[in-house]
Amino acid sequence: MLKIFRFCRSKCHKNFKMKRNPRKVKWTKAYRRLQGKDMTQDSTFEFERKRNRPERYDRNLAENTLKAIKKIDKVRVDREARHHTLRMKGKKAKEQREAAKELEQSIHMVKAPAVLQQEPSLTLPKIKVKVSQQQSEENHAMEE
Repeated sequence: MLKIFRFCRSKCHKNFKMKRNPRKVKWTKAYRRLQGKDMTQDSTFEFERKRNRPERYDRNLAENTLKAIKKIDKVRVDREARHHTLRMKGKKAKEQREAAKELEQSIHMVKAPAVLQQEPSLTLPKIKVKVSQQQSEENHAMEE
């Protein structure tokens, strides 16, 4: 049986010919769905499916269909927004922790050294580490 593939763009076709797995290529829909970045299970996707059965034209049916399309689109957008907020929920706290850590490490770039000496609360506490004399002699012997 001969299978015919249709690709959305030449980029997809070229990647297919190179036998790349779409679940491992980060920009594909397959990858995004597998990693939980896109919604996969939603009833609104059922309405977007293409139907090839011809229907007799009915003005009322067409009018109701257009109204339903608007409602369904609004529902889908709301669900996508909710999905996105759930994905990004812990990200803000993480970014704040990273920013605070960065600020602690490079506070000398933000404040002048004279101010840091006046206010010791802005600097990190210095940790003194004792090094035994024997280790320093070994290091000195290695350098020679």
